Amino acid sequence: MSFIQAIIIAVLQGATELFPVSSLGHAVILPALLHWSYNLHDEAFLPFLVMLHLGTSVALLIFFWKDWSALFKGSAGLLGSRIQMESMHILFLLVVATIPAVIIGGLFEHLLRSLFGSAPSAAIFLFLNGVMLLLAEKLRGLGGRYGVRTVADMTMRDALVIGVFQCIAFLPGFSRSGATICGGLIRGLRHDTAARFSFLMAEPVIIAATVREAFKMRHMVLEPGQIHVALIAAVISGVTALASTAFLMRYFRDHDRWALSPFAYYCMGAGLIATLIFHFSA
Repeated sequence: MSFIQAIIIAVLQGATELFPVSSLGHAVILPALLHWSYNLHDEAFLPFLVMLHLGTSVALLIFFWKDWSALFKGSAGLLGSRIQMESMHILFLLVVATIPAVIIGGLFEHLLRSLFGSAPSAAIFLFLNGVMLLLAEKLRGLGGRYGVRTVADMTMRDALVIGVFQCIAFLPGFSRSGATICGGLIRGLRHDTAARFSFLMAEPVIIAATVREAFKMRHMVLEPGQIHVALIAAVISGVTALASTAFLMRYFRDHDRWALSPFAYYCMGAGLIATLIFHFSA
């Protein structure tokens, strides 16, 4: 991997991890379209991937620091009994929402990635990701009362539905943030509330992925060049993720009526074009 390629992948990771357009799908499709001769799933890229995830995780922690601080202080009873109950409820919701991904991921992630991890498959799923985003806009509120609800007002059923939607993202081309926001919309949440819960959910998921990948490289001998490139990529990924999060939270708040539609059309267009290119170049 060249330095320029590493920078491009870092920017893609930082942006597409949070935008509802699939970071994994882009990481699979773009190198194939550009004929880059490397495999991101190769063991040699583990340090690079670990640092990319670490950069994104730190960015989310910085942006939502007040949320996490309030949750843990509240759960410890430092902010009063009412806040304590509310904080414990939100943490409980995050645990519930994570359970489906832990179960499905533990059982089927490797199988799904091996069956559908090719660039043509990812392109098709990217198109379907766009269809999912459009459908969620049409069906919003179908499974729950639509209105102005905060994360603290969510129910266990809301969290479970969102958690099940998250499992769709094990298919490369489907977006984790997009799927979870769709689940929130169907349960009657506003875009900004669904996005806030989705991004709070992302923190433990990304940390878990980072720890898992770091464990795999415990016996690897790293070259100085690998470390330098990975560190630079982590910073770029983190800065991009921080800017993306700030933009998206404001965007979802200000465009609640149609916020997912532009991303839906992008995914459908990009997925269709990539599918046609792969088909006719085969």
